[in-house]
Amino acid sequence: MINMNTLAKDEISSILKNAFSKAAAAGLLADAAGFDIASLTGAVEIPRDAKNGDFAATHALAAAKKLGVPPRSLAGVLAENIELDGTYFSSVSVAGPGFINFTLSQKWYAEALRVIETEGEAYGASDSGGGERVMIEFVSANPTGPMTIGNARGGVLGDALASVLSRAGYDVRREFYVNDAGNQVALFGKSVDARYMQLVLGEAAVEFPEKGYQGEDIKELARLIYDENGDKLAALPEEERVRRFIALGIPRNTERMKLDLERYGINYDTWFLESSLHSSGYVDETVGLLIKSGLTYEKDGALWLRNTDFGAEKDEVLRRSDGFYSYDAVDIAYHRNKFAERGFDRVINVLGADHHGHTIRFGATMSAPALREALGIKNGRLEFRLMQMVRLTRGGETVKVSKRTGKAITLSDLLDEISVDACRFFFNAKPDNHLEFDLDLAIRQDSENPVYYVQYAHARICSLIRALAAEGFDVGAVSELDTGALAGESEKELIKQLALLPDELALAARELDPSRVNRYVTELATRFHKFYTACRIKGETPDILSARLKLADLTRGVIKNCLTITGVSAPEKM
Repeated sequence: MINMNTLAKDEISSILKNAFSKAAAAGLLADAAGFDIASLTGAVEIPRDAKNGDFAATHALAAAKKLGVPPRSLAGVLAENIELDGTYFSSVSVAGPGFINFTLSQKWYAEALRVIETEGEAYGASDSGGGERVMIEFVSANPTGPMTIGNARGGVLGDALASVLSRAGYDVRREFYVNDAGNQVALFGKSVDARYMQLVLGEAAVEFPEKGYQGEDIKELARLIYDENGDKLAALPEEERVRRFIALGIPRNTERMKLDLERYGINYDTWFLESSLHSSGYVDETVGLLIKSGLTYEKDGALWLRNTDFGAEKDEVLRRSDGFYSYDAVDIAYHRNKFAERGFDRVINVLGADHHGHTIRFGATMSAPALREALGIKNGRLEFRLMQMVRLTRGGETVKVSKRTGKAITLSDLLDEISVDACRFFFNAKPDNHLEFDLDLAIRQDSENPVYYVQYAHARICSLIRALAAEGFDVGAVSELDTGALAGESEKELIKQLALLPDELALAARELDPSRVNRYVTELATRFHKFYTACRIKGETPDILSARLKLADLTRGVIKNCLTITGVSAPEKM
C-alpha cells in the first residue's frame, strides 16, 4: 500500500542529498571535503502550522555540527541548490535555526487522490505486520452475572484494536476466556441455591451467603428453576443442588453474554472455557512440568512458584493447601495453551487498570526463559493493554444505579438507552484516560455529539452525491478530472488530512491505541465541513464541480473506512 507522506519524506531526503552534492561540487561548502553524503540524515516532520510549510527537514541542523558551520547558513546553501522540477514540491524556504521547509506541489495532491481512489476500502492498510499471528483476549467476564460498563469499554477497545491490527497486516484472532470454574463460580451456585431455597422455605428461613451475588438475575434464575421443578430439588443434598444450578446457570449466562456482545457488534473467533483446562488435565500437566523443572517448592502444605527468581516481587501459590489450583496456575496453563499449543506469535490481553499489579507479576512469569523452556514455549510474547475506569453521567450527575438490577448499570441496560454506534464511538476513547460518558450527549443530534458529527459528514456527502446525480453529474475518475482546480486552502487541508490515514493506522497498531482512529476521523469531518462551507460545488463550472465532487466522495469513503474499523455504521441519510 502507498503512503504519500512517506513518499514525500523520502523524496525530501533525496532532494537534500542532491543539493548538498551540487553545493559541494560548486565549492560552496569548503568544509565538506571527506563528508560522507550518506550521513546527511535528519527528521522530516509535518509542522503544526501550515505557514511553516507542509514538511520541515532538520538535515541542516544535523550536518552543521559535523561540518563546523552555522546550521542556518548550511540550510541557506542547501535551499539555494535545491532542484524541485518534477518533484512533489513547489517551493522551499529556511526558517528558525536551520529548518528547511517544503511546500507541496499539485503533483502530490493529484497523486494522493489517485492512491485513495485506487486502494478504495483497503486505503490506509499496510503489510507491516507480516502475517504475524496475534490473539487479542478481551472482556473475558465471569459468567456469573450481566456484563458491566467496564466490560463494555474493554469490548470496544479489544474489537477496534483487532480491526486496527488486521489493517496493519497481522493475522488476528479474537478470544473470550470464559471463567466457568473456580471460587466465583462456586459462589454463584451457592447464591442461586440460596434464592431457590428462599422460594421454597421463605426468605427469612434461609441465610444468604455473605459475599453472594445480589443481582436480580440470580433471583430470576432461581425463579425459573422453581417454576420448572417446584420444591422437589430441595430434597437433594446442597452440594448436588449447587452443581445442578451451576450447570444450568453458567451456560445460560454465557449465551446471554454472546447475545449482548453480538448486539454490540462484537463476534469472537473463540470462546475458550476455563473448565476445559481442568477437565482435560492440562492444568495438572502444566504444573507437573514446572515441578519437574525445579521451579516450585512446597511450604505450609501449598505448592509455590519461584516467581521472585523471575524478577517478580513475590512468589505465587500454584496449588493451595486444600488441593485446589490457584488462579495463577490456571492462567499459566491457559497462556501455555496460547503459545505452545496454538502457536500465537503475540498475545494481547485487554484488562482494566485494577489489574496493573497482576500484569507486572504475570508478565515477569511468562517472560522468564526458565519457565518458557519448561513449558515448551519457543516463541511468542505477551502484552497487556490496560484501560482506565468509566463514569456514566446524566444531567451532570453520576449514574450509579440501574432500574433493572438495583446495582451497577449493565451493558444491556446501556444499549436500551443509547445506540450501539454512540456506545462504540464514546468507549473507543484513549485507554489511558478515565472516561466520562455523558448519556445526555450521546443521544443528542447535533455537532456537540462527536459520533453524530462524523456520521453527519458522511450522510451529507451521500446527500450531495444523490442530488448532483439527479442533475446529471456523476462522480468521475481522478484521471478524468482537473485536480489542479483543487487549489484552495480548505481543499488542500482536506486532502492532506486524507493522506494522514496510513500514518494514523500505523501508529494505532504500534501503540495499541485504536482511539487514534476516532481522533483522526473527527478531524477529517471537521476539515470536510470547512471545505463544504468554503467551496461551492453545486452551480460551479463543470471542471470545478467535478473535482470538488470527487474530493467529497473520496472523503466519504475514508470516513466509512474509519467508522468500519471502530464498528460504527456510516449512514447515508440522517
